[in-house]
Amino acid sequence: MSQPRTVTVLGATGSIGHSTLDLIERNLDRYRVIALTANRNVKDLADAAKRTNAKRAVIADPSLYNDLKEALAGSSVEAAAGADALVEAAMMGADWTMAAIIGCAGLKATLAAIRKGKTVALANKESLVSAGGLMIDAVREHGTTLLPVDSEHNAIFQCFPHHNRDYVRRIIITASGGPFRTTSLAEMATVTPERAVQHPNWSMGAKISIDSATMMNKGLELIEAFHLFQIPLEKFEILVHPQSVIHSMVEYLDGSILAQIGSPDMRTPIGHTLAWPKRMETPAESLDFTKLRQMDFEAPDYERFPALTLAMESIKSGGARPAVMNAANEIAVAAFLDKKIGFLDIAKIVEKTLDHYTPATPSSLEDVFAIDNEARIQAAALMESLPA
Repeated sequence: MSQPRTVTVLGATGSIGHSTLDLIERNLDRYRVIALTANRNVKDLADAAKRTNAKRAVIADPSLYNDLKEALAGSSVEAAAGADALVEAAMMGADWTMAAIIGCAGLKATLAAIRKGKTVALANKESLVSAGGLMIDAVREHGTTLLPVDSEHNAIFQCFPHHNRDYVRRIIITASGGPFRTTSLAEMATVTPERAVQHPNWSMGAKISIDSATMMNKGLELIEAFHLFQIPLEKFEILVHPQSVIHSMVEYLDGSILAQIGSPDMRTPIGHTLAWPKRMETPAESLDFTKLRQMDFEAPDYERFPALTLAMESIKSGGARPAVMNAANEIAVAAFLDKKIGFLDIAKIVEKTLDHYTPATPSSLEDVFAIDNEARIQAAALMESLPA
């Protein structure tokens, strides 16, 4: 019998972390947990660490160290806290690391995991959106296996000809279209955060749900795919597919199109990366084609969803543009959720920030953090100029 695969989950208490732990806990004979991390959720982190007999649990907020230590009392799990402890957890040498810390807070730990030269399952968008060049360079330098977790990127990965990308005619990234796929601009101008977070197919956090509603999530995914698969931008296509059954497709030069199809359950792509290059059973519901009455496809509306154009232009411009776009979007989405700006103002703030702030290409993570911080400041200031 083979030795258990050692695993670390960075961001263990978020939705991706929960799904990852669900699969691990169903197969504790096959996986040995090295480290689990969380931002501030002490209870969930401690409970998960004890259930999986993790070697170490790390809470990002150092003020919660004593709380974590107390919650772990009586177990063999080590407690640690702070940003440096997150990086140390990523460097503990697990065979497989889930990088699922949300936002730029996850960049250092993700890069640290990549530099260990093992396998990293990537669920942190900012790693490739804000620091794509730096991350891909590190993957190459250290011989790391980088496996995408996003359902769309994982679908592409499963269909992609890794032995020869020249065989690819185009990559088709599917999009649900979000809750406002058929909503008029006039109506979109009046939508509330409560309505905007109601995704028709997926259960996600508030920020990701708003990104889906603006289709910024698809713009961010396009940037990620551009870095992951290293083919020209003109070979990418976004296709709206409301049923979210086809997660993405790859068309070959001979006209063949390979699609990855399945129920909308994140445990499928997570399970693919967790077992790779093998396969594992997951509790994801099998797709019943007899109940699937139809599959619809349509081109995205770039007028109602300008975030797509902003993302494409950011790729073409390169440099720091994607990092600026991402930071400005986070500020704008937070303001919308706080009901400080309207739904359509999100893309306006992002566009204005891109127009006002054009920093040089980042050459280090410190550069990325500086760009991210300044873009947030600019976006917040530009928000004040919006008409009431």
